[in-house]
Amino acid sequence: MVWGITAVTFLGTVAILAALFYAFAPNVLGVGQRLSRLANASAPAYEARFADRQKGRVRDTLAGLGKLMPGDPAMTPRGQLLMVRAGYRSPQAVLAMRGLKLAVPVVLVILVFTTGFYRLNPYMFPVLAAVVGYLVPEAWLVWRVHARQHRLRRALPDCLDLLVICVEAGLGLDQALLKVAQEMRVTHRELSEELQLVNLEMRIGKGRIDALRELARRTGLDDIKSLVAMLIQTERFGTSVAQSLRVYSDDLRVKRRQRAEEASAKTTVKMVPPLVFFIFPALMVVILGPAVITLLRQLMPALQK
Repeated sequence: MVWGITAVTFLGTVAILAALFYAFAPNVLGVGQRLSRLANASAPAYEARFADRQKGRVRDTLAGLGKLMPGDPAMTPRGQLLMVRAGYRSPQAVLAMRGLKLAVPVVLVILVFTTGFYRLNPYMFPVLAAVVGYLVPEAWLVWRVHARQHRLRRALPDCLDLLVICVEAGLGLDQALLKVAQEMRVTHRELSEELQLVNLEMRIGKGRIDALRELARRTGLDDIKSLVAMLIQTERFGTSVAQSLRVYSDDLRVKRRQRAEEASAKTTVKMVPPLVFFIFPALMVVILGPAVITLLRQLMPALQK
């Protein structure tokens, strides 16, 4: 009976966490889905609408839980900045994160009591489960920020190439940013949204320098910060924007190649734990297993005498 309750609780917890992950998962479409969306196919659009409705329901449920928490519904400045960098800008998402910080500790505390771990230490394990449950959403949010920054970093060289082409073709910097945002709407959605926000801020009256600085603050990416600093210096000193962008694009591709070389150099070290703990034991069993069995067959009669 105890094992059945434990299994049901574990499966329920996994289902809840999977639903939360699905609700906050990024809308990254595969190549086939992107081509279907470009072809205006009806089935992927219907599936996208259904997925959006399901995510909206989970988000509304978590937002309702977030309203139950006492205090100001606004998060700390660091929490708000993490939410923006993760791609969540609506107040409903902030409330959903508050609800997530309330739901996960409750689920983990219930899991501790249903599995019987509280008998080992009735005070430490429930408190530890509540603390871990409160910190898990924060860690997940940090992971989402890093994942989004990685996608922005991968999209930046293509963005710079298009920006150089647009500027050299005679467009101004504002029009070039808008054109690049429109062209990258399918392939690199996150960077396209950020550039569209820059254009919207400039349309409502914010200066170009302030809009670019806000872009660097929203993304928190060092490459974008360097790009923004370069554009600001170019505008202040009146130098050629196209030449500055071309030089920065070449430098960014050198950095990209160096990152790839660094990642390839780390593969040998990262392969050691799987080799030692998973592959070598299996090889030892396959190679030495028959020899050990043969030795046991030869030695067992002698030992029995």
